[in-house]
Amino acid sequence: MRLRFLLAGSVFALALATAGSSRVGVRNELYRFNYENVLGTSAEIKVLASSEAAAERAEQAALREIDRLNAILSGYTPQSEFSRWTRTEGEALPVSPELAEVLELFGTWRTRTEGALDASAELASRTWKTAAAQNRVPTPSELKAAVAAIRGNHWKLDSSNGTATHLDQTPLVLNSLAKSYVIGKAANVAANSPGVSGVVVNIGGDLVARGNMVEQVDIIDPKSGAEGSILTTLAVRDRAVATSGNYRRGFDIQGKHYSHIIDPRTALPTSEIISSTVVAPDAAQAGALATAFSVMKPAESRLLAANMPGVEYLLVRSTGERLASKGWNALAAKSIVKTAAPMLAAGGPATFDASMELAIQLELTRLEGRGKRPYLAAWIVDQDKFPVRTVALWFEKPRWLNELRAWYKDDRLRAMAEGSDITKSVSSATRAAGKYALKWDGKDNTGKLVKAGKYTVMIECVREHGTYQLLHQEIDFSGTPKQFTLPGGSEIASASLDYRKAAK
Repeated sequence: MRLRFLLAGSVFALALATAGSSRVGVRNELYRFNYENVLGTSAEIKVLASSEAAAERAEQAALREIDRLNAILSGYTPQSEFSRWTRTEGEALPVSPELAEVLELFGTWRTRTEGALDASAELASRTWKTAAAQNRVPTPSELKAAVAAIRGNHWKLDSSNGTATHLDQTPLVLNSLAKSYVIGKAANVAANSPGVSGVVVNIGGDLVARGNMVEQVDIIDPKSGAEGSILTTLAVRDRAVATSGNYRRGFDIQGKHYSHIIDPRTALPTSEIISSTVVAPDAAQAGALATAFSVMKPAESRLLAANMPGVEYLLVRSTGERLASKGWNALAAKSIVKTAAPMLAAGGPATFDASMELAIQLELTRLEGRGKRPYLAAWIVDQDKFPVRTVALWFEKPRWLNELRAWYKDDRLRAMAEGSDITKSVSSATRAAGKYALKWDGKDNTGKLVKAGKYTVMIECVREHGTYQLLHQEIDFSGTPKQFTLPGGSEIASASLDYRKAAK
């Protein structure tokens, strides 16, 4: 089967089936752009457009808006407007409309969440970081002092004069709301670009879909944290999705892990909710609530969301229990039923132990500044070199797929991808730029457990017109845990394989 038919049948199928065109007779296609080191994490921009040129104009418009707002709101760039403003005290200074808006939003959400969302929670985070560096938990007096400082008023806005006064030197960070705010603005700018029918902007697992397209979004299982481990899949249109979770960052003290998400009201790390996903009409609203719901009691979250039209949520407790809003299930994407191969007869060969999994950790070679993500394929082959599962496939432009030489040359691999949707977005807790967690659950592409035994993990990575890297490791999947470290190279700095008990 030729590649152009494969792509027409799988990669673009969802977008073309669910999106129309603003002009009769114009065929829209879906274009993807992937980057690393955008707001400290990875980014994906999808554009449904009448031409590649129109899509690229929208992509560039989104990137310019991200850069513009980052120069205003970043707490990590010393010369950003926000950073310069925080170095002042007691002086009413003119500020940009965007900084004033974000500060006002923080004030609003601080009130609505009764202190569960607070820009000055950064003080508690620093208290824990300092203590963790000494391998201890903060003392009660340190926590009490942090709470007292957090409860204060840290700025004063004067909307009539367009000024903001920084009132004290309590550390402030805008991340919990500002990232979603930036994503929303970037999506709006791109959606208004000529020739564009729909846009999705996803930065670090928070995303906004705008325009005439329905986006499928995988919600990651916090117990695993891997991109192949999915709690559920949503279908959203003209909505924002944000996820907050404690499963990728935190503090390790004396053998115990503590969440990086701090309750500003107590200065203590959260522990009950390990993942909070919110779908809302507005991006900043989704981001604010996802963080707040990670802190608040589930009953508090339910009451707050009940008064907000269009807001739905899914909370996951540390026990694994899922708590969803009444309208959550209505967002579920329609499942695609796959026909499984016949089950093995009784007494036949043993199957892959379902209590085990293969965790694949990848770290891309870090580039200075923003850079395009390379193309990558990860797949599993049996002892006859027959491919049984494609674990991951990253690409932007289909015409460059043949750069993945080992993956591309095998017609069976491409045939396995036909009819499957590899265009879905992923919502998860923010990860560091270039770091990815993948998982193989021992199933083939039909969803059936493979036979126990030896298989080879293949990982191929290439940059457009750039360097190339191919990694492979044979593993005996017979129930005995084992770990492997693969050699780093030009594109993949490090890779590890961990055949282990599956997370529960």
